[in-house]
Amino acid sequence: QVQLVESGGGLVQAGGSLRLSCAASGRSFSSYAMGWFRQAPGKEREVVAVITRSGGNTYYADSVKGRFTISRENAKNTAYLQMNSVKPEDTAVYFCAANYFGDYRSIRGYDYWGQGTQVTVSS
Repeated sequence: QVQLVESGGGLVQAGGSLRLSCAASGRSFSSYAMGWFRQAPGKEREVVAVITRSGGNTYYADSVKGRFTISRENAKNTAYLQMNSVKPEDTAVYFCAANYFGDYRSIRGYDYWGQGTQVTVSS
């Protein structure tokens, strides 16, 4: 079991940067693959980026590739999403989630979710 709390969301202008953090508490943070997801008004929740247990492999949605970077510091039980060159279409509630076992590239593979943090990009 793990509890997740996102932070770092807010209002940012297009072209700017933002860093989201996901603080985890539970048995062992390093046992989980981590993912960032987002849900915009009227749209389905979608995968933004995922990172494996050791941080050795990352995967990104095409829409954010080259702009966003997912990372983790297992010693601090924290995952991050660095958002650069943000666009208005990045506006959404961003969630972090933890996967213990299963398809870490799919939303359905994630067992634990944070409450979300709002990111709003102004044009």
